Amino acid sequence: MQELNLDGHSLRFSDVLAVAYDSDIKVHLSESAKPQILKAANAVKAFVDDKKVVYGITTGFGAFKDHIISPENVNQLQHNILVSHAVGVGDKLDVPTTRAIMVIRANTLAQGHSGIRLETLERLINFLNLGIIPIIPEKGSLGASGDLAPLAHMALPLIGHGDVIFNGIQMPAEQALRQANLPPISLCAKEGLALTNGTTFMTAQGLLTCDAAEKIISTANIAAALSLEALNGTLTAFDPRIHQLRPHQGQAEIAKAMRALLEDSQLIRGKESLNVQDAYTLRCIPQVHGAILDALRYAKRIIETELNAVTDNPLIFFDDNDQPLILSGGNFHGEPLALALDFLKIAMTDLGNISERRIAKLVDETNNQYLLPAFLTLEGGLNSGFMLLQYTAAALASENKVLSHPSSADSLPSSGSVEDHVSMGANAALHARQVISNLQKIVAIELMCAAQAVDFRLMKSPGFKLGRGTGLAYNLVRQHIPFIKKDCLLYPHLNEIIDLVSSAKVFQAVSEVILKT
Repeated sequence: MQELNLDGHSLRFSDVLAVAYDSDIKVHLSESAKPQILKAANAVKAFVDDKKVVYGITTGFGAFKDHIISPENVNQLQHNILVSHAVGVGDKLDVPTTRAIMVIRANTLAQGHSGIRLETLERLINFLNLGIIPIIPEKGSLGASGDLAPLAHMALPLIGHGDVIFNGIQMPAEQALRQANLPPISLCAKEGLALTNGTTFMTAQGLLTCDAAEKIISTANIAAALSLEALNGTLTAFDPRIHQLRPHQGQAEIAKAMRALLEDSQLIRGKESLNVQDAYTLRCIPQVHGAILDALRYAKRIIETELNAVTDNPLIFFDDNDQPLILSGGNFHGEPLALALDFLKIAMTDLGNISERRIAKLVDETNNQYLLPAFLTLEGGLNSGFMLLQYTAAALASENKVLSHPSSADSLPSSGSVEDHVSMGANAALHARQVISNLQKIVAIELMCAAQAVDFRLMKSPGFKLGRGTGLAYNLVRQHIPFIKKDCLLYPHLNEIIDLVSSAKVFQAVSEVILKT
């Protein structure tokens, strides 16, 4: 994709990902969207000229909703909302997240119900195309009345305030505008509110997290399949006849993926074995990983709806006689996203839980019936082997359990209790992102342990083949880290395999096998 046209109605998940990660994609406002944008902006001007009392246009915000703003101050009101609301704290968002926020916000405004002027919206799009990326602190949103603080930081550079990254350098927005030969925008009525009042931060962060979650689920399947080979597991539990009787989509798909990954493997035990079934962490991979996949798809569905939703307030409509009317509502409330992202982080936490238990099974000789040496090392005692890798996985899994506490179960009133119930969806989005980051490391540890364990299996059964998919994953791991014969500095190897997982290289190496099934 070389360019993207925004019309407010047809933005896709994949479009946002493309713009987030590829600064060469040019974003344009669709010609079909412009008449409605102009019409709504003219309606706002008419409200001001007619001295009508309209929330956020001729009144203050939040608890100041009853304070009438004089006509000569309505533009200053919009400037003030940006400078007063830009009070975010914490680490700055990375460039892909900020680009995702910008394109989603532009698409929302393109529907023409927000009252923003065409030139203001096009300036936001110009920033994307020129690579002027606002610095946005990640914390400060309550997830109701929109993501006010993050979006205020996003919008500040439009008026020449705040900081940006431009040409790879962080600088004051005023300096970047001079270099780009752009004057600051002077906001008009409703524009500051339109830019800041919406669920855009939650949506953008949730979208990028869902993308990472999709890749890590697939990688977790690969790690689990390699662990099954290392532990001499059986394929019986993945028989399609079992999953047809409980027809959850994710469960059936994971079982199918496991069969593909392990096809032709000589490291799994046959049906003649007296050991007829495995522990739950192996036998129930389709049921657990599949339910997690279904939870991810629910979150994606909510986010896809939000991409083409108008989430500010108040909103501008036109009646059958083409007369403008303005309606106040609550589309800025992040509850749909908060619940979905809470569900996602709970699901992904459990993916870490089951992976960590497989790691424990790989390193504990009593847990794997002495199939593998204790802690996957020769000369145990002198060597600690992979003992501490399980500690790290356990620490990360435990942290995820804390992070998975539902943010949406909390609400702290704000703005003099006018905004008396909030979603905390921004916290849910940030916690979900951290859960995924921890999970990538847990799955990387499982891959590292499983590859080591497979080598011990192959010592006893030289020449045996791995599965069609697991063999590719094993070979990729061994291209980057060796079999560990004795204690050494493990963290460089751990960092290497974490990079393979977080960059989705393991998933990419094996994806063709899975996709062909």
